[in-house]
Amino acid sequence: MKAVRLFEYNRPFAESLRLVDVPEPEITGPFDVIVKIAGAGVCRTDIHIAQAVWQQALGDPKLPYTIGHENAGHVEAFGSAVTGLAKGDPVICHPLITCGLCYPCRTAYDMACEHGVFPGLDGADGGWAEYLKTSVRNIIKLAPGTDPVPLAPFADAGITAYHAVKKALPYIHPGSKVVVVGVGGLGHFGVQLVKVMSTGTVIALDSNRDRLDFAREIGADEVALAGDDGGVAEILRLTDGRGADVILDFVAENGTPQQALRYLRPARGGTYIVIGYGGQVSPTTLDMIANEINILGSIVGSYSELTELMELNRQGRVHITSTTFPLEDYAHALDELDAGHVRGRGVLVP
Repeated sequence: MKAVRLFEYNRPFAESLRLVDVPEPEITGPFDVIVKIAGAGVCRTDIHIAQAVWQQALGDPKLPYTIGHENAGHVEAFGSAVTGLAKGDPVICHPLITCGLCYPCRTAYDMACEHGVFPGLDGADGGWAEYLKTSVRNIIKLAPGTDPVPLAPFADAGITAYHAVKKALPYIHPGSKVVVVGVGGLGHFGVQLVKVMSTGTVIALDSNRDRLDFAREIGADEVALAGDDGGVAEILRLTDGRGADVILDFVAENGTPQQALRYLRPARGGTYIVIGYGGQVSPTTLDMIANEINILGSIVGSYSELTELMELNRQGRVHITSTTFPLEDYAHALDELDAGHVRGRGVLVP
């Protein structure tokens, strides 16, 4: 089968990643599931993987391996202990294969599984291929007849935004001003989810005017252009000088954390939630206590949260905007994402 595999770091995408022929995966365990990939999301984390950002954090995975951690498709085969699935069923895969036995798994915090395997990230083969070997533990069956191609990014971008918005809900009240920083693959989910799940007023912040028009289309109440000051003046204007009650930072690099702390509401517990990565959050201890700042980190959501999110999608309350690329155009898809040209999320189609 065809698969896009990482061979070396810090090269142009067409060189560090290569489309090659590899053997099709086979069932070897009773809980295995093989998915025929219909769509695989293109995530900024895939760029960071190729740039060696994750290399040491993941224990220097052995190369080459197939990347791709946002995967959806149809069931092709499964092991002897798998029930409730049939060949051809449309499915989406939670990105982490979990053990089901450790404390995080037992307490529904399975994205922190102590024995988890993360295909496409930690050296296990992911879904930028024709087939993916995974486990029944991370399979969610979609409604019959569902086209899984555009839904693949729900598996990471979607549930990462969903998990973050759920964390924000205790701090959002009628009249709260909620700033969504970055209206890209994650942020476009964030705008919709704050509107669906809360009573807050959504202000979308981005440096790209087209993305601000997009934010209005998907429900943002207000938009703010991140100019030379990172949007500080605009956010203060839109909040009558009070600042934001809650900030969901889907960028968290290139100075956005420092700027966000300048327009976070002073005193009475403004909440800053970090979802993107690459930058540094460094308030002083005096700022922390004098303004009662809440700073929360947020990572990918759980299996149950992906189930909940797919139900919101089935109900037509949360949508994805995606651009598809043939699998062989993986380098072009990454270049387009890196240049900020992808509206919503890119999806590779084998």
